[in-house]
Amino acid sequence: MAESKIAPFKVQVSDEVLKDLRERLTRTRFPDEVPDTGWEYGTNLAYLRQLVEYWRSSYNWRAHEAEINRFAQFRTEIDGLGIHYIHEPGRGPNPKPLLLTHGWPGSIYEFMRIIPMLTDPAAHGGDPNHSFTVIAPSLPGYGFSDHPRTRAMNIQAIAELFHQLMTGVLGFDRYCAQGGDWGAAVTSRLGEIHGDRLYGIHLNLLFVGGRRDHSSELTDEEKVFLADMDHFRREETGYQWIQGTRPQTLAYGLNDSPAGLAAWIVEKFRTWSDCAGDVEKRFTKDQLLTNIMIYWITQSINSSTRLYYESRHHPWRPDTNQRIETPTGAALFPRELLKPPRAWAERAFNIQRWTVMPAGGHFAAMEEPQLLADDIRAFFSTMK
Repeated sequence: MAESKIAPFKVQVSDEVLKDLRERLTRTRFPDEVPDTGWEYGTNLAYLRQLVEYWRSSYNWRAHEAEINRFAQFRTEIDGLGIHYIHEPGRGPNPKPLLLTHGWPGSIYEFMRIIPMLTDPAAHGGDPNHSFTVIAPSLPGYGFSDHPRTRAMNIQAIAELFHQLMTGVLGFDRYCAQGGDWGAAVTSRLGEIHGDRLYGIHLNLLFVGGRRDHSSELTDEEKVFLADMDHFRREETGYQWIQGTRPQTLAYGLNDSPAGLAAWIVEKFRTWSDCAGDVEKRFTKDQLLTNIMIYWITQSINSSTRLYYESRHHPWRPDTNQRIETPTGAALFPRELLKPPRAWAERAFNIQRWTVMPAGGHFAAMEEPQLLADDIRAFFSTMK
């Protein structure tokens, strides 16, 4: 793709958008709640009231806008779709290009702390020879990328767009890829079909369903994993069903009400993180709200949740009969949604590094950026 199609980008939200947001927050009509139920039924009313009031009266978007804009950002068009990405050069003698892919309900904001650790390891206790030039795109339909207007913008399609970004637009012969959540699926797909152009893939969520050895009895580790999967399906997949079947219906409420949007997203940050039930043990109000703001100011909650619909109706799953042979590093955080047994992972991926982390959850780049950065550097330092 021609270099001229790349355009510098900065986040610039109008005062009118911020004024409208403040007015909507002021007019929030909160629902009732069964007393003394905490977060059992969903987002706790007392906490949401507190968060909304902070958002309305104290939160400073302009400070966080500047925080995001300290990184070099660009937009380009691939197959008719505008793609936004951070492109931050590495500070080392020979930085490897690294594609860093987020998921839902996250955004490129997840990477604010980890990007400097990856681009400039010497400033964070690492070896400058292990630096990366980081490319962190907003998924199609997320943040500052365009909203897809056609069907089937699924994992396969996104992987192709991002491969074109790395090789066709940016001209890298080979690159590294890392991801969690949807980013892990995109990264896995890249490893499946573009392994010859990758140094390797690094994942902090592993998609390995159906990979057990049926010729032997279940191990204790397998029993725990299957019980965890069963619990997750029963207690945590309501959002998947509505986003995977009727995302448009959900979007009318979330796109119109900032309090509703915050409730929908913050509950996941609490449930999926290593916070012991107190979301602010892991994330400040400013961090939570800045991620939510990216959905609000771009009106991307509908286009982001459509990825669940596309993935349900146009699915991608790793081929259960063929291992992904691209060298793979896995970082397993204790509060991740699902942690498969290593034996299952090794039947699905060419596991070259397996790190069991001491702390952290689903949002690893925000919760434990140093642990994740160290593991990414250690893994790719072995890939020549």
